[in-house]
Amino acid sequence: MAITKEKLEELRVRMEKCGILEEDLIEKFILGSGKGGQKVNKSSTCVYLKHIPTGLEVKCQQERSRELNRFLARRELCEKMERKLFKAKSEKQQEIAKIRRQKRRRSRKQKEKLVADKRKRSETKACRRPPSE
Repeated sequence: MAITKEKLEELRVRMEKCGILEEDLIEKFILGSGKGGQKVNKSSTCVYLKHIPTGLEVKCQQERSRELNRFLARRELCEKMERKLFKAKSEKQQEIAKIRRQKRRRSRKQKEKLVADKRKRSETKACRRPPSE
């Protein structure tokens, strides 16, 4: 999967907006591990980025391709920097928070209300049934 020029340009603009310069980055390639077989375990596809002025570090090994991991690592670094600079919740953080809310256990009052609503609905449906003989 190749990265389009539009995406590269968008990333460059985003990096400029965050104040990230290529000269300020330390980039290392680390031997991969995990799923992917012999190709991943023998080649250095894992990308490590460190932004010297802020000390932010990112390690990316999502894909089997080094170029794609370089792109993804820079994008992740931009996300971290934006969170730090603008202190605004990113889409990713909002999505994580939403999932947490959905998985959270219901309180006793919520459970009681839910059961009461179900009983009421059941009674309504029972009235629709034809009379039994």
